[in-house]
Amino acid sequence: MARTPKKTLIHFIGAGPGDPELITVKGSRLLKKADIVIYTGSLVKDNILKYCRKGVEAHNSASMHLEEITDMMVKAAKAGKHVARLHTGDPSLYSAMREQADTLDREGVDYEIVPGVSSAFAAIAALKKEFTKPGVTQTVIFTRLEGRTPVPASEGLSSLSSHRASICVFLSAGMIDKVIEELLKGYPPETPAAIVYRATWEDEKKITGTLKDIAAKAKKAGITNHALIMAGEAIGDTHAASLLYDKGFKHGFRK
Repeated sequence: MARTPKKTLIHFIGAGPGDPELITVKGSRLLKKADIVIYTGSLVKDNILKYCRKGVEAHNSASMHLEEITDMMVKAAKAGKHVARLHTGDPSLYSAMREQADTLDREGVDYEIVPGVSSAFAAIAALKKEFTKPGVTQTVIFTRLEGRTPVPASEGLSSLSSHRASICVFLSAGMIDKVIEELLKGYPPETPAAIVYRATWEDEKKITGTLKDIAAKAKKAGITNHALIMAGEAIGDTHAASLLYDKGFKHGFRK
């Protein structure tokens, strides 16, 4: 089997949550040099392609299956072409990047993963909140409700809710009633909650409330997809001041 040179020709790039300016400097630089771009068109806005050079070969992977995607990448790399594989947000979360990389490993094709801004961080920024607060919680859970894609039994929302940490539920807005039902098995009904639709897009929507009313508010707004459901005391208004900037707190950089 012919092997490609060690020079990295394939880059998995986190495109960010939607705003094209939220791609990293490195990600935009690699887009400029790409010969072929494969982007997840169902979630990645095509205006991200403005960073590409004129005449780039662009493919929307929304209608492609795994073998079509990986065959295209392997053939391009073995022909010496640079490939940018654009995933929404950050490639480490719900991107199915690993199964593509497995094929590249088997074919002896080198690749690099370039991190991006997750929609989770864009959503919490839109709310002007933090997932972690001193004295409230220092833990964040990223998860999803079981649907067509299964979730391990030990990771059910009712089980995770027992920790009462900040929780961010992906890919589940269309099943919000079930999400809330499961979360209420661990969180009190008055727990602060929010839902953010298309964070950083032009049609972004932000809804805040509590676990007892957020589902009704989301339905009234017509939100059924492309949204993150968040809950936890940290996204409310209860918090203690951090010691980091407390004038009485000494550390290695401040005596």
